Amino acid sequence: MQKAIPILFMRGGTSRGPFFRECDLPADIPTRDRVLLAVMGSPDRRQIDGLGGANPLTSKVGIVRPSTTPGCDLDFLFAQLQPEKDTVDTTPNCGNMLAAVVPFALETGMVRAQGEVSTFRVLTLNTDMQCDITVQTPGGQVSYEGDARIDGVPGTSAPIKINFLDTAGSVCSGLLPTGNVRDIIDGIEVTCIDNGMPLVIFKAADVGRTGYESVAELNADTELKARIERLRIACGHAMGLGDVTPKNYPKMTLIAPPRDGGSLSTRSFIPHVCHDAIGVLAAVTVGTACVLKGAVTDGIAVVADGQARTVSVEHPTGEFSVELELDPANPQNVTRAALLRTARLIMRGEVMVPASTWNTQGDKA
Repeated sequence: MQKAIPILFMRGGTSRGPFFRECDLPADIPTRDRVLLAVMGSPDRRQIDGLGGANPLTSKVGIVRPSTTPGCDLDFLFAQLQPEKDTVDTTPNCGNMLAAVVPFALETGMVRAQGEVSTFRVLTLNTDMQCDITVQTPGGQVSYEGDARIDGVPGTSAPIKINFLDTAGSVCSGLLPTGNVRDIIDGIEVTCIDNGMPLVIFKAADVGRTGYESVAELNADTELKARIERLRIACGHAMGLGDVTPKNYPKMTLIAPPRDGGSLSTRSFIPHVCHDAIGVLAAVTVGTACVLKGAVTDGIAVVADGQARTVSVEHPTGEFSVELELDPANPQNVTRAALLRTARLIMRGEVMVPASTWNTQGDKA
C-alpha cells in the first residue's frame, strides 16, 4: 500500500523541490524525516525512486504553516536532503527555496492576496530569521510571468523581492563567530562569517587554484576537495559548530578577483559539491564580507564606497547582486540585505510514499 500526500512542486530561485503544508506531514520528526527521504528517493545517487534530481540543489523540501508569532504571517521550515545520504538537515536556511514560500501559501489559500502586489513576513524556523517577501498578485492571483531574470535559471519570470531583517549569526554565535574578521586556520587565511549562512571564505590562490575553474573541473578535483574538507572541519570547531563532518555547513567559498565586471568571483561548495551558481544566503554572506575591512576579500573585491552598497557576486553561471546597507555609526555592521529572486509552480498533486514509511508504533493505517 502507498500513502498520498498533497504537494506543490516548485522552483525557488536556483533550487527546486516539493512544498508541503505542515499539517499534511507526520508531526513526529523521525517519521517525517523518513517520509521525506521516501519522497525524494534518498539515499540513492540517481534518486530514481523519488522526486529528487540527483543534485543537492534539487534535493530540497519546503514545509509551510500559518505563523503564530506576532507580526509574522508564515512559518517556513527548510529541509536539505542529499542524494546519497539518509539525512534530513533542518539546521541551515535556504534563501532560494524561501522565494517560493509566499507563492505556495497563496496557491494553497494559507494567505490572501493584498492587491496587485502582496508582501508577507516570513519566519524561517531553521534559524529564527524574519524577512519580508513581496510578490506580484494581479487580480488576486500569483503571477509567475515577467521580465525579471536571475542567472542559473533560463528565461524570465515575475520578480520576487526578499528583504532580510536580521541575518547575522543565523546558526553561529554571531556574524564573526571566531571573534575575528580574518583567521589563519589549518595554514590558510580565512574569514569565518555567518550573515544568513555559515561560510568559510578563502582565496582560491591559497589552495593552488585560479578560482575560475569550471564546476565539472572542481567536482573532479579530489585533491582539492579533500583539502577543503580538512579545512572545513577545522573551521567548524573554530566557529563553535563542533564536529561538522556529518553536517551540511559551513559552506566553503573560494574567491578570486572579478573578471566579468562584478565585485568578485566565487566558487561555492555545499559543502562537498561545487554549486552551479551560489546560494542566496551564501551570496548575502559573501557580500557582507566584501564590505568588512580586514576580511580575506580585501584587495580582491571591487565595491563602491557608501552607506548603501551593491555587491555583484560572480559565480559559474552568472552573477548575483545583493544590496547591503551599513550602520553609519559602525560601518562593520550590516543593517539590511535585500535581493531579487524568482519562483514558479511546476506541478500540483500528490506524491506517493510506501505506507510503511508513515507507520509509527500503534499506527498501522
